[in-house]
Amino acid sequence: MTEKLSDTARETLLPALLSTGWAMAEDADALTKSFRFDDFTAAFAFMTRAALYAEKWDHHPDWSNSYNRVKVTLTTHDLGGLSTLDVKLARKLDQLV
Repeated sequence: MTEKLSDTARETLLPALLSTGWAMAEDADALTKSFRFDDFTAAFAFMTRAALYAEKWDHHPDWSNSYNRVKVTLTTHDLGGLSTLDVKLARKLDQLV
């Protein structure tokens, strides 16, 4: 069972993500990041690759796409905040760019 991130886990795991452009959402216990690509096809390809991991891990991002931009918000809704699944998916999204 996935658990909400402890204070210690946050101090250990979040700084590396924040240094790559992730930010804490202003209105929720969530991570958010905007990705920019060369064009719509590249943005959509990124979303397709990411969707395969999200489905495999049964952890789906809140995201939107507008032409060459993809905005992603990660939180574990059933826990009401961040979990290790959010960190894992954020790291994977950074790798997929």
